[in-house]
Amino acid sequence: MRVVFRPGASVTATAGEVERLGLRRVLVVSGARGADTARAVADSLGDLCAGVHAEARMHVPAEVADRAVQVARERGADGCVAVGGGSAIGLGKAIALRTGLPLIAVPSTYSGSEATPVWGLTEHGAKRTGRDPSVLPRSVVYDPELTLSLPVPLSVTSGVNAVAHAVEALYAPDTSPLIALMAEEGVRAMTSALPEIAAEPTDPEVRSRALYGAWLCGSCLGATTMGLHHKLCHVLGGTFGLPHAETHTVVLPYALAFNAPAAPAAVRALNRALGTDDAPHALWTLAGDLGAPRSLAGLGLARPDLKAAAELVAQQAYANPRPVTAEDALTVLEAAYVGSAPRVAATSSPS
Repeated sequence: MRVVFRPGASVTATAGEVERLGLRRVLVVSGARGADTARAVADSLGDLCAGVHAEARMHVPAEVADRAVQVARERGADGCVAVGGGSAIGLGKAIALRTGLPLIAVPSTYSGSEATPVWGLTEHGAKRTGRDPSVLPRSVVYDPELTLSLPVPLSVTSGVNAVAHAVEALYAPDTSPLIALMAEEGVRAMTSALPEIAAEPTDPEVRSRALYGAWLCGSCLGATTMGLHHKLCHVLGGTFGLPHAETHTVVLPYALAFNAPAAPAAVRALNRALGTDDAPHALWTLAGDLGAPRSLAGLGLARPDLKAAAELVAQQAYANPRPVTAEDALTVLEAAYVGSAPRVAATSSPS
């Protein structure tokens, strides 16, 4: 992956990346919220652009992916440029997965999806994820100017979403000393930037630091296996329709509190990055102090859905520092539903 990182790069460097890859007709995809930005990027491409498809949606519904693939084929696209947050980049990945077209990512949030070979699709009320090298963007164009207008609430939840990637990378079974360094630095960069973004949203230096943190955190996710936190969020988003970044923000402190006794090295790294002796509480406090949602109830989840969600989480095998039963998952979800301060769980067999 090639990374371009500079102010104004979305309209000054994207065309160069398209040409470097030998592409002559790329489809620009985005969501409705980022359509104006996508059109600006498309204008900068001139004759290299096959059109703008601004129909990306959260969690990448299968029917939305099907339509985007159809449009790419109808327009004779030989590549795709995804402009926006995780939904837009996720749609670009769906096109790449189905067609083999090379993908260029121009992120406008801190989701970190642009740094991973991970794809996700939602169909029949369930979100499926996988890894495939074909969906890893060939180029990523980071432009801090694109994030200057990102609303503070979305900046905060998107940033904590990125932090979640680094948290799980620290205790993944396939982590490494290099990933641990990147994860700790990513958490430090992002969590130090978010309060400053809330205070001065248009400061380009702070926005640049947040993008730096997002790249580090996303790169960690791309190199390691996801655990309980991501499984919870995929179920809550794909099956119950909860908003992606907000759900990550709510769930993270509770999933970390559950895993903390079995992942002491990860917790020590997070404590250093956060300047605390209680990482789950520090993340909960940070999000709340910046006005982010703190409870699943506040996101609209119904209490009767907690048991069904817990059972779905427990049905699927995934790597995690601690075994997770349906009862364990329900305990984590109930704490996140209420939104009270997280408490580190007890375990008799740390590993």
